[in-house]
Amino acid sequence: MTQDLFRQDAYLQHCGATITAVSEHGIVLDRSVFYPLGGGQAGDAGELRLADGTAITIADTRKGKDAEGRPTADIVHVPAPDQEAALAKATVGSAVTAHIDWARRHRLMRFHTSTHLLCHLVPVPVNGCSITPDAARLDFHMTDPLDKDALTAGLAALVAAAHPVTIGAITDEELDANPALVKSMSVSPPRGSGSVRTVRIGHTDLIDLQPCGGTHVANTAEIGRVVVTKIEKKSATTRRVVIGLAD
Repeated sequence: MTQDLFRQDAYLQHCGATITAVSEHGIVLDRSVFYPLGGGQAGDAGELRLADGTAITIADTRKGKDAEGRPTADIVHVPAPDQEAALAKATVGSAVTAHIDWARRHRLMRFHTSTHLLCHLVPVPVNGCSITPDAARLDFHMTDPLDKDALTAGLAALVAAAHPVTIGAITDEELDANPALVKSMSVSPPRGSGSVRTVRIGHTDLIDLQPCGGTHVANTAEIGRVVVTKIEKKSATTRRVVIGLAD
């Protein structure tokens, strides 16, 4: 089981750790700042540095799976293809320092928080999501047309308002009693542990509140200028909104 440090603090850029497993799928650590692919958000990239200074380039991060393909609590750090020599030094019990590609992660954080702002501007269920370092998209379950300029202006106003973004939790029972908190039609929040992680935007003025395991900025002002680059009609009941960062 990997301790997921990014859940408590998305701004952690590195941590010390110990290798607990090495396989053809990648490297598992006892603790990590690397976010694994999930909830529409891309997995982190970066590097693992061994005690002798050897650096292993990590191209992706995924959730672990058991022999039957069921998800586990492990986080698998997937090396880039040309890391054979460095990987030969990575053995179980070795100490490493895990460093994420912070510039890439911060873009993912800005995009992810932006998608939550979109959920406020377009208050209908979401049936698809993708968050990458280059762009993000939400697929809304709706038939009405959307206006690109109006959404861009709405995002700009929410960013400029500098709303705080806070991480919290609710119980399984509270979530069951408030099903409208779940915006996604395709991804269900994990239940069973008794507590579900939430992301809230806004303090006295509630902008958005929903279960989410992703990484986010601490304030909407940190997003910067975000623009709607495309709106597509993907089906009779789906409108896709694609956003980009102006920088």
